[in-house]
Amino acid sequence: MGTGYLVDSNVIIGYLAGTIPVPGMTMVSAIVDDVPHISVISQIEVLRFNDTPENEQVLADFVKASVIHPLNDPVIRRTIALCKQSSIKLPDAIIAATALTENFILVTRNISDFKNIADLQLLNPWGLQAET
Repeated sequence: MGTGYLVDSNVIIGYLAGTIPVPGMTMVSAIVDDVPHISVISQIEVLRFNDTPENEQVLADFVKASVIHPLNDPVIRRTIALCKQSSIKLPDAIIAATALTENFILVTRNISDFKNIADLQLLNPWGLQAET
């Protein structure tokens, strides 16, 4: 089991927009309250678009409050290996390699992009059920 969580770009955007269903929102809130971890790729992805100044500031504040995992040698080597093993997009391979290298569970809505990566643990906040 992973020792922490790496939050994917789609979860950051869904969380900040409030579009994740309540059970998933509760789970993501707990992760964010405990200092979110993101890949440098997610940093780029969420900050690259022009938006309203208010929305850009919300995204920038989220990134600033996060631990950003850079492209380092172990992540680069694992990314190369993942790309050789499957037909994964390079940004997704970097995110997956970061999660694997850091022993994190990847929190993402795009399960299909990552489902064929061996040993990568995935959690989809949109797929969580309310406790009864």
